[in-house]
Amino acid sequence: MFSKLYTLVKNNAGEAVINNPAVDAKYHEAVMNDASSTIIEVLKGQMENGKLKELVKYFQFTGIYNSPLISSAVNKFANKLDKFYQISPAQAMEISKALIPPVMQEMIKQSKSEQNKDFALRSILTKLGGDVADMGMLLAQLKIA
Repeated sequence: MFSKLYTLVKNNAGEAVINNPAVDAKYHEAVMNDASSTIIEVLKGQMENGKLKELVKYFQFTGIYNSPLISSAVNKFANKLDKFYQISPAQAMEISKALIPPVMQEMIKQSKSEQNKDFALRSILTKLGGDVADMGMLLAQLKIA
């Protein structure tokens, strides 16, 4: 899942990162890695903070593109760009808004695809949870609730 997420980021990074003069070429790979890790951190944070139901809703309902989950990832990634890559806060926010929402929206689409098992909701939750619980049973309970 993590390598596929990185591929999603890389496929969406054209204008936001690679062709952006605000991002030094020597940092392109690192910035894309940070974008991927930011998304993972935000999703994992949802689970760790007991907001699993909201996380499941995010993946179930395709119209939830302006969710707090995306806003959180955008802000967190913008902060990393500012702090670690000396990109101004305004430019960092611009880059983050151009990259993170499309990647997360693509994750939603792919999570619904029968062909992409890596982004299936059960797979994502199991990987984020560290394979510590049977996410299938938990998901069934959440869908009922």
